[in-house]
Amino acid sequence: MKSYRAELHSALLLATVLILAGCGVYSFNPRGKSTINSIAVEPFENQTTQYGLEALMTEFVIDAFIADGNLKVVPADIAEAVLVGKLTSYERQVERFDENDQVQEYKIVMDFELTLRNPAEQTDIWTEKVRQEGVYDADTESEEDGQRRAGSRLVEVVLNRTTKSW
Repeated sequence: MKSYRAELHSALLLATVLILAGCGVYSFNPRGKSTINSIAVEPFENQTTQYGLEALMTEFVIDAFIADGNLKVVPADIAEAVLVGKLTSYERQVERFDENDQVQEYKIVMDFELTLRNPAEQTDIWTEKVRQEGVYDADTESEEDGQRRAGSRLVEVVLNRTTKSW
């Protein structure tokens, strides 16, 4: 009976240690948790003829950082990191036709150049070219719906790249 209790006690102790060891901080960053706590998002530059998209994309990204809560959005002069974005191309393409060769869906395709900068060291933390697409129904939706869908996908990329992979 004594050895059974000792074995049970040892097994429970080992299980507790293993469970607690697995509850550590998990990070996608190979170097561990980031030391950056604040970010500024510069207004996007728009190199296309589509007026107003720079403001929409900037707003999407800022709102996403605020909703995510991992980084505090602050002015550039006090930020630990600054995101600079550029919309380099914009295209509306036919995505799908019906059996009568009528357009059913369009696709918005936007290309971006993104850079996250460390203003203190005047270095780039990362730079990436990203293509995002947003499909919309030709009969019931507008081109703006496709733009918003592409913008939502851009936000996912920016958040994942910025908060999860330093």
